[in-house]
Amino acid sequence: MLIAEETPTTDRPLRESVRDAIRSRIFEGHYAPGTRLVERDLAAEFNVSRLPIREALRMLRQEGLIQDRASRGSEVAGLSPKDVEDLFDVRQSLEVLACRLAAARATDKDLKHLARLLDEADRFLARGSILEAHRANSEFHDAITAIANNDFLRTALEPLQGRMHWLFRHVDDLPELIQEHRDLYAAIASGDAERAAAQSASHIGKYREQFPQNEPATELKLQGKRP
Repeated sequence: MLIAEETPTTDRPLRESVRDAIRSRIFEGHYAPGTRLVERDLAAEFNVSRLPIREALRMLRQEGLIQDRASRGSEVAGLSPKDVEDLFDVRQSLEVLACRLAAARATDKDLKHLARLLDEADRFLARGSILEAHRANSEFHDAITAIANNDFLRTALEPLQGRMHWLFRHVDDLPELIQEHRDLYAAIASGDAERAAAQSASHIGKYREQFPQNEPATELKLQGKRP
């Protein structure tokens, strides 16, 4: 895969393009948990210098998708069963707050943006573009955080987002997931903060129950009916 080197007229920084490419390979399973990510090798793979690779790895580290090992350098992070449980504990609390704030603060423009992301997810699903549908669903949650407009909340959620998005890539009943998001959208659009908070708690809690408690996320399979 080749990524053109950044020029002064480039609208999007090269480091972000590289970050997105590496993130996609993690989500798609090309880079499995435990895979070493060596700057030199990645620079050759993407045909870029090592600087944007280094910056991309830094951003992915902040998202929690990669970690540093003393003897191995950077590698794709895995999740133990306890990690998954702890992650849902924190994410559920923060998401509930984000939705409560979003219901109180969303403008018409914000609501149109959320609705557009839901429509995108439906269109991608209809075309069979599963990864793009997952991306739109992830952006829906990110947009809610932005609408909440709380810098401390955003800072707390940022290190969790990559890992949560990776987990939800294992959800394959996308029509139901999108409908859950539409229900959440309706609650936020109503302006009822407590309704939005309750809907968020139900949404995250439902999917939490689908993840096994005794299996590492390196070989993650959902229990029972896939959500």
